[in-house]
Amino acid sequence: MLQISVDDSEIGPGEAHRWHLVPLTGADGPAPRRMTGYNQAKHFTVAQYAQSVDAPVRSYVAASFELPGRVDLDALAAALLTLVHRHEVLRAVYQPLAGDLGCEVLTPDEVALKHVYEGPLETPEEVTRHLHEAFREVDTLSWPLITTGAVVRPESTTVWFSCDHLVTDGLSTAIAVNDVTTAYRSLTRDGAALPDAPAATDATDDGGPRPGSYLEFGRGERRANRAMRADDPRLDYWRAFHERNGSLFPPFPLDLGVEPGRLYAPVTSTERLLTARQIEEFGAACRASGGRLSMGLLAGLAVALRQLGGPADHRALMPVNERGRGVYAESMGWFINTLPIEFAVGPRAGLADVLPAAEDAYGRAQAHAAVHFVKAWKLLSPAQYASLRYWPYAVNFFSYMDCRRLPGADRHAAQRARMHVWVSGCNGILHWLHRTDEGLFVNTIHADTPVARTTNRALLDRFTRVLTDLPPA
Repeated sequence: MLQISVDDSEIGPGEAHRWHLVPLTGADGPAPRRMTGYNQAKHFTVAQYAQSVDAPVRSYVAASFELPGRVDLDALAAALLTLVHRHEVLRAVYQPLAGDLGCEVLTPDEVALKHVYEGPLETPEEVTRHLHEAFREVDTLSWPLITTGAVVRPESTTVWFSCDHLVTDGLSTAIAVNDVTTAYRSLTRDGAALPDAPAATDATDDGGPRPGSYLEFGRGERRANRAMRADDPRLDYWRAFHERNGSLFPPFPLDLGVEPGRLYAPVTSTERLLTARQIEEFGAACRASGGRLSMGLLAGLAVALRQLGGPADHRALMPVNERGRGVYAESMGWFINTLPIEFAVGPRAGLADVLPAAEDAYGRAQAHAAVHFVKAWKLLSPAQYASLRYWPYAVNFFSYMDCRRLPGADRHAAQRARMHVWVSGCNGILHWLHRTDEGLFVNTIHADTPVARTTNRALLDRFTRVLTDLPPA
């Protein structure tokens, strides 16, 4: 699954259809109020504050993929509804609670999809404009937090959906694509009858077990940290990082030409850094050096930054998936903790020299993953936590995902499955490294300044050179 701007997705023209999630009248009412996860609570309160000062920062996490042949619109609608039925986080109605966030969950038989035909889109440019506008309709402060649709052609159909980050993350996007595709194939195989709206049971529309609830996961995570105070020993790792760095947010070490306190229009691009053969050889070289590919990429980025004038101590924030391999393995939600990581990079160190340090640093960080970043932030930097509505400055951030391991990955190439991430404004630079069957790619979003453009180009060129200079296994 390639992560790419919708502007670069090259989706052909066709007939536009939408399905809007609506509550059914006459329902008995939502389930009892529940607390939400750390990420959700902070994300929602930030959106509230931004709206109150008339400075909203908008974003979306969306996807598009192809269905071959003439589409069955009824089956597609049922497949999209299956997605909402499977994941209760999509059916939750979120409500503020005195600086926190609660939610009420509609049962599967209390929601439906309302179909709207929106007419023809006659050029690829019209399709791009239509999708971008539709993607942006999701709003953190408004229900529903998912919108779905399709661009229908006689020979194929592009299916799309867009979610607010409140209910999704990158892995969730692949899970949703797989869920919709699997349900659609099941519904259209041998003329299968479309199901009626199901009652709330442990099974879902397609007969499979209901995935674990992200809302329950978030509640459990908060219960585990409820009694934590700023002097808790579980915060020792986080506290030491905070003291050495001066904040839980490590600054991006190169100049981007941005002014403090200002947001800039985003520049988004995706490019391939290594071919499939090159990334395979790089992974083998990492293993031969006693490390894993992901830490080789982190070490390589640290070396590239050091060679371009970065500091001797590499510090970054690293998102990690919290799902595990059990009941949450294919659940939608914001299952991400963000861990601080740091290690030394010598002035003339190569990747092979730094890889062991990156591996050791990762082990230390993972040992403290039971503490959530939002909780540590609130306890160790309460004033900053209360006042920030976005990251305080350009933050050094490392993210890698092997898309070949995602649910339904064997169909991604044939489906032209794409993830589309967008923010209305930014003050720094973000790189999402991801591997597909075609190689190693990076999706970049950075502030639109001349300096940031130059810095990003220099960094990616140097990073690629460092990766290809690692001695072969």
